[in-house]
Amino acid sequence: MDKKVAVYICRGCDIGDSLDIDALTSVAQENEAEICREHDCLCGDEGCELIKKDVQEGANALVVAACTPRFKTDTFTFDGCRTERVNLREQVVWSHEPNDEDTQMMAEDYLRMGLARAKKADLPEPFDEEINETILVVGGGLTGMAAAIDAAGAGHDIVIVEKEPQLGGWAGKFSKTFPHKPPYREPEPIPIKERIAQVEGNDRITVHTGATIEKISGQPGQFDVTLKTNGSNPEFRVGAIVQATGWRPYDASRLGYLGYGKSANVITNVQMEEMIAAGEIKLPGNGKKARRIAFIQCAGSRDEDHLPYCSTVCCRVTIKQALIAREMNPDTEAYVLYKDIRTPGQYEDFYRRAQEDAGIFFTKGDVTGVEVVGDSLQVEAENTLLGEKIKVEADLVVLATGLVPNSADGEAIRKYDDATSVIAKGEAGAQLEAAKVTVEELKHLEGSSILNLEYRQGPDLPQLKYEFPDSHFICFPYESRRTGIYTAGCVRIPNDSQASQEDGAGAALKAIQTLRTAKQGQAVHPRWGDQSFPDFALQRCTQCKRCTEECPFGTLNEDVKGTPLPNPTRCRRCGICMGACPERIISFADYSVNIISSMIKAVEIPDEFEEKPRLLGLLCENDAYPSLDTAGLKRIRHSAYIRFIPVRCLGSVNTVWIADALSRGYDGILLIGCKSGTDYQCHFITGSELMEKRSENIQEKLKQLALEEERVQLVQMPITDYEKLPQVINEFAEQIEEMGMNPFKGF
Repeated sequence: MDKKVAVYICRGCDIGDSLDIDALTSVAQENEAEICREHDCLCGDEGCELIKKDVQEGANALVVAACTPRFKTDTFTFDGCRTERVNLREQVVWSHEPNDEDTQMMAEDYLRMGLARAKKADLPEPFDEEINETILVVGGGLTGMAAAIDAAGAGHDIVIVEKEPQLGGWAGKFSKTFPHKPPYREPEPIPIKERIAQVEGNDRITVHTGATIEKISGQPGQFDVTLKTNGSNPEFRVGAIVQATGWRPYDASRLGYLGYGKSANVITNVQMEEMIAAGEIKLPGNGKKARRIAFIQCAGSRDEDHLPYCSTVCCRVTIKQALIAREMNPDTEAYVLYKDIRTPGQYEDFYRRAQEDAGIFFTKGDVTGVEVVGDSLQVEAENTLLGEKIKVEADLVVLATGLVPNSADGEAIRKYDDATSVIAKGEAGAQLEAAKVTVEELKHLEGSSILNLEYRQGPDLPQLKYEFPDSHFICFPYESRRTGIYTAGCVRIPNDSQASQEDGAGAALKAIQTLRTAKQGQAVHPRWGDQSFPDFALQRCTQCKRCTEECPFGTLNEDVKGTPLPNPTRCRRCGICMGACPERIISFADYSVNIISSMIKAVEIPDEFEEKPRLLGLLCENDAYPSLDTAGLKRIRHSAYIRFIPVRCLGSVNTVWIADALSRGYDGILLIGCKSGTDYQCHFITGSELMEKRSENIQEKLKQLALEEERVQLVQMPITDYEKLPQVINEFAEQIEEMGMNPFKGF
């Protein structure tokens, strides 16, 4: 479609008082804008009608020079048109000297850049294929059933796959839970039978028990699932997946110092639950009734040698078990040795109820060991409230072991990663994902996988340090690195049964959101509503595999030759594949190597005698760009020598942009992205780290050109550092001025 470029310049918000609008109009005309208008308030009704009239008369590539593109998005969105926003308010007039030569030059450059983009960028055409709206729920415990019931209530067909012969999970094996309603005083029955009946009586829910997943292929809206169940292999298609595979208890055999394995009368809290459900608490060693029970809290939890995290429910479970033990036999004495009692919110009343029981004793201390002394057990603790070591004699010791996510066999996968990885994973799972392998290469892990995804990057969800499937907890709860697959309940984070059911509802809503957006050809997160997707000029592909290896979300599979096989609805539109490609064959309709290069080249570069350096800033649109906007709102000034281009992710930066900028005559380039490492904040998980890796190659290239390495700098900072960001920019500008002009300027 032919483009008719129209430029609209707003005079409001100090823009008209700080800039020469006539000069900006001339810039638009010189750059082939067919229409150029100005208005005192473009976002007002009159200004909008002005634009709408031109749209009706054929304008379809709009350049709005006004406030930040992060404001008034709906106001400046017009059907059938692509709007390019030029930020004259926050990043020009509110952060620079009004009516100054450098401020005017900056505004004109930004307008040229906006026009360059408007000419090259196209309105994306959404991916349009049939989307299946069935949701697969893996796991039939309380969490999975909650997800299934809520999603079915929203009008979706559901398939539950449960590996056990019946639904219910752990809740089906326990008799009571701690209270979930006022007055939060007494343990209460688990309504598991009613929940199962609710699932089995719902016509929208199909249940497969005694079943596992043989394989899942495809993409959101088009996942093809094959099961193993009762000697058959049913196949079906779903649109989204909720993994609610629950938890398993921490391996108590590793807790020998607490007596486990030394005496049959040292048991876990799960074994205690089984005794309670059986109706009698007996000593496993001799079958006698337990009279003195010692509960050891944080058995292996909050311990760097075992589980460094708190499992959230153990304290309440112990209080429940102590109360039930006393109820079953009033002569029983219960001793609770704890590091800290954690009973959040209204559960404090439940803790108070146990404190009021004369037969339950609480003492704070670090348990150092459990010894067998004759027919009894002796628990030793130090750092107690008494300030001295104590010994507690008991005939039964219950270890409150923590919850471990029932995800894929993390140890087996890690062993394989160690053998094949090219870049080590970081502590919190935030570093570059290693071991990009085919499903065939993972066959030796058969039995350790849950989802058995036919993804190049492995058969299951990537895991955090503690084997929880990876999620961006800062911004996107429930999300995994596999688009359309969501985790809920204790496989995601330690939860109690009530919180897990709420988690199931949350994951179901995210799955439904994925289906809705996939049906409209849109991304679900973090670029919500983005209808673009990567286009591959495969005739020029060299099968280098960088795009398939560096995609954080498993979007791309590959054939036997290494040619990428796109799965568009897996894509999160980060552009990391585009930044990775040395042949520059990957592009989006509105974001490509060519588009950004044109913007870089649109800036007028003063010659070396004008002594006005030109700097390029490539900013992550998720953190750095909003941070710069905030600095502008606060009227904090930064160097007028720099020109900023927001990028989808720092990982999408192709190194050709650096080469283009240096050859064009830019004197320095500043790359600003999100924080990486253990406290990572990159919306696309690995973007900043990828750029850091690529920057090593950039530094090497600068050396070859006899240019100072400091001319290209990479900075990582959170969105909250809006006061620090202008300082970083100004310091960089000062360094470049001291360094001198780019010697390639003018060539």
